[in-house]
Amino acid sequence: MKSIFITGANRGLGYSLANEGLIRGFNIYAGVKSSDSFPMLDPLKNQYPNRVHLIEIDVSDEESVKSAFREVQKTTESLNGIINNAAIMLEREKTIEELEFELVRRSFEINTFGPMRVVKHFLPLIYAANDPVIINISSEAGTIVNAFSTNYPYSMSKTALNMFSERLKHYVQDKGISVYAIHPGWVKTDMGGEEAPGEPSVSAAGIFNIIEKKLAITSKIAFINHLGKPMPL
Repeated sequence: MKSIFITGANRGLGYSLANEGLIRGFNIYAGVKSSDSFPMLDPLKNQYPNRVHLIEIDVSDEESVKSAFREVQKTTESLNGIINNAAIMLEREKTIEELEFELVRRSFEINTFGPMRVVKHFLPLIYAANDPVIINISSEAGTIVNAFSTNYPYSMSKTALNMFSERLKHYVQDKGISVYAIHPGWVKTDMGGEEAPGEPSVSAAGIFNIIEKKLAITSKIAFINHLGKPMPL
């Protein structure tokens, strides 16, 4: 049975991704920052016993990422996919004069360096799989042309994530590994808000269509949306 590791899996898009993967028959390694969040995944564990593996991971802490890798490695020799979904949005409405730079750094630690840490340490399990996929959940906010006039930390950290995805794509392409930075659309989550027009379940379905190679991806760059269409830089 194929396996996927998802960070930030206890709510919002991450929860929908975990649910969609289970519906499609995957084993799900559900990464959450604290074991206190484990009960939030009880509905999935109850519905899919033995296929939901709860993994404590703080993507801003490299030792935590290493520990999570060792925990996953206990029960699987390979991963067919990684979905780096964990992210934060801080200082959204602040002007440059108002920014708290410690919170800017925190945004990069989680939104950019977090996925980099996960990939760095989990690559051995990806290398061991057949035709695996690495997905970094990005945002339209990370584009130069469509970014908000404020929202510095989130937009900049997602732009950097897109560049990391592009560099990683070229690094592993000869090993049969696909890499994408995916804009999931504006969806109803704690981050997206209730006014968002999209449903996370729809985005999750599109992302798994990409994982299962059900969509023809013609984009020359790693940055695409959940329907497989290229995003502007």
